[in-house]
Amino acid sequence: MTSVSGRSTGERKAGYRAAPAMIEATLLRDYFTGLQTKIIAATEAIEGAQGGKFSADSWQKVAGEPLAGNGRTCVIEGGRVFERGGVAFSQVSGAALPASATAKRPELAGRAFEAMGVSLVLHPENPYCPTAHMNVRALLATSADAEPAWWFGGGMDLTPYYPFTEDIRHFHATCQQALLPFGNDLYPRYKKWCDEYFFLKHRQEARGVGGVFFDDLSEGGFWRCFALTQAVGDAFAEAYLPLVDKRQSLPYGERERDFQAYRRGRYVEFNLVWDRGTLFGLQSGGRTESILMSLPPIVKWRYDWQPQAGTAEALIYEMLPPRDWV
Repeated sequence: MTSVSGRSTGERKAGYRAAPAMIEATLLRDYFTGLQTKIIAATEAIEGAQGGKFSADSWQKVAGEPLAGNGRTCVIEGGRVFERGGVAFSQVSGAALPASATAKRPELAGRAFEAMGVSLVLHPENPYCPTAHMNVRALLATSADAEPAWWFGGGMDLTPYYPFTEDIRHFHATCQQALLPFGNDLYPRYKKWCDEYFFLKHRQEARGVGGVFFDDLSEGGFWRCFALTQAVGDAFAEAYLPLVDKRQSLPYGERERDFQAYRRGRYVEFNLVWDRGTLFGLQSGGRTESILMSLPPIVKWRYDWQPQAGTAEALIYEMLPPRDWV
């Protein structure tokens, strides 16, 4: 990743160090790859000694493809706890930003770009364990006749099937604590952004119970934004894995699995229709297998189905509308 040199106005005012010259790519790559390793280790600890392990697929883009770069996609399938999950690192560059990245910043259209980050989705088998998603990333857009534009983005969100209020509160409280050092206003702002982003417009329904989401983050300078992104990435394991550990042994049957598969359909719909990350990857010529690793292995759709009032399956629909969890 090309270095970002000099100080921004925000950095001068806040007293942050300038973005490091020439070592920025190593700095970011070391953090992102280290985060991937730590999350995989923590997830395998939940699986236990007799459980599943992640397989690692290190890849390199070949000459002539739309994107250049490399990455490491780690996937677990058929584990003792996790039916499917992926934790992926990638570092790629391209000649022009895809349309999904410039829709809200048209002045960047046509710029070359470099992107780096970690993205993960974990789908437990037990329907009483929620699905979780997390992503942290950095992007640099360059042009020969303009100053480089850089920003960070990321977040995490929770998608339960049979929700437990205490679990949702724990997830949100952990997100809140991670952001607190950067300002009291960030958690409510990023929570609202998450609620608005992970929303299926065609169904007028939230994908899950939210979390935090941010994008186009450059306010305050490079070091503040990098630290904030690290805080979110580092908080994921504590926000999510204790919930799986607590619920993984709850008994379930075919009814619960069937409802889980039905609700997973909403997850697929959002990722393929609305998710900017998925669209960015596919539009820019990204690695399809890595991009679509987020999809669950078993999914069902039904025509105009609604759960009966008062059933356990109806509870999630009461939890989906945004609310204050902490």
